[in-house]
Amino acid sequence: MIARVWKGWTEPENADAYEKLLKEVVYPELQTINGYHGGYILRNDGKDETEFVAVNLFESLDAVKAFAGPDYDVPVFEPEARRLLSRVEPIARHYDVRKAPPL
Repeated sequence: MIARVWKGWTEPENADAYEKLLKEVVYPELQTINGYHGGYILRNDGKDETEFVAVNLFESLDAVKAFAGPDYDVPVFEPEARRLLSRVEPIARHYDVRKAPPL
């Protein structure tokens, strides 16, 4: 299994809207990808910005590529996300999962 990990930040006033976009649009779309095994949305509200960490689990790198394309280290964004995010990590990182909760 592969974990795809990415970070993005919003201004505090955009945090709830971005979280809603993830929950109502992005993650439901991910569910349609063969080999997608769920994910986590992590949120840390700071004084000046809110940090989000997306951790998505895929069966293989081929499943990651089905989502992100052949240049799979490049983050994938909904157009609305670009408006809500104040800064982004420029690459998505991929890790071999060595232990995970049962699927």
